[in-house]
Amino acid sequence: MNVPIATGSAKINVLWFLPTHGDGHYLGTSEGGRPVDLAYLKQIAQAADSLGYYGVLIPTGKSCEDSWLVAAALAPLTERLRYLVAFRPGLQPPTLAARMAATLDRLSNGRVLINIVTGGDPVENRGDGIFLDHAQRYAVTREFLDIYRRLVNNEKVTYTGEHLQVENAEILFPTVQLGGPPLYFGGSSEDAIEVAATQTDKFLTWGEPPAQVAEKINLVRQRARAAGRHVTFGIRLHVIVRETSAEAWEAADRLISKVDDETITAAQKIFSRMDSAGQQRMSALHQGRRDKLEVGPNLWAGVGLVRGGAGTALVGNPAQIAERIREYQALGIDSFILSGYPHLEEAYRFAELVMPLLPLNHANPRLEIRGSNTGPFGETIAGDSRPKAAQS
Repeated sequence: MNVPIATGSAKINVLWFLPTHGDGHYLGTSEGGRPVDLAYLKQIAQAADSLGYYGVLIPTGKSCEDSWLVAAALAPLTERLRYLVAFRPGLQPPTLAARMAATLDRLSNGRVLINIVTGGDPVENRGDGIFLDHAQRYAVTREFLDIYRRLVNNEKVTYTGEHLQVENAEILFPTVQLGGPPLYFGGSSEDAIEVAATQTDKFLTWGEPPAQVAEKINLVRQRARAAGRHVTFGIRLHVIVRETSAEAWEAADRLISKVDDETITAAQKIFSRMDSAGQQRMSALHQGRRDKLEVGPNLWAGVGLVRGGAGTALVGNPAQIAERIREYQALGIDSFILSGYPHLEEAYRFAELVMPLLPLNHANPRLEIRGSNTGPFGETIAGDSRPKAAQS
């Protein structure tokens, strides 16, 4: 099927990821694992801030530390970095959500982005007290956003829906960002497409091959246009970049080298119980098989063997990774939410090897051209000039 390619944006935003569910050198094993405590998350956040990333995504769910508390702890320790934190409609009322968003937006001086997560694991949902099927969850999401968006626009809201009801609701402390922090939202079902087109600001997709991404983007764009709205687009991917392509593919193989067949089978069984259309599309790329992992040029589905959600990675040398990113950009993607294992080291690798090749919409200190300054033993020393002798 030939899908027309849209004209991409001139500049892009690149975000990184805070692994609040764990980090390490290998997938599917505790070997090489790394404790994720505040000190480590601080290192990643401050690295992302100094390297010039636009922001960081903080995941949500029972396997993660709470995204709002993590963002609140790290925001004062960074200067420019934005925090993409999650609301789960049905788990919290829209009035509380609006107050949380306004508070964190004010405390961080406008560095909050909101990720609307409708949830796709029925077992986890029931553990959280949410006994709704797929269609009902999206109905709640629509009502939640109807109320929430009016609240952060400083309206007093009285609303009666099928699932939610408020009377004279309001927030007294407004957000720093006019109209509230931007709303990010992902999904692949018909219900998700409708919510994305009519109620959110940025539609997120997981890293499917470009042709599949183009179909989804075009559908959301058409629905948004019909509703008189403009929606922008983002993509969630892992990345494995090395100076040579061979080194990158070796690193990809090493990442899953500790994964046994039993672990893959158990993970795929969990993913199959989910009613998330996006998860089903991710699983279909590799079908749980090790011999079907390269699903497109430099696009590798090995992460999805044992990790739910985003399961694909861009693999290659810096020029190849930049070329693949520009292909997605040409489809209309303007925000790239990336991650890699371990997340601290990979944040540096991507920033130093690939970001100089990209048309960034935000400052990257690594793009500054500086002369080398070699010390007496051949090492490069900090600063642009040698230290002056101390005055006696």
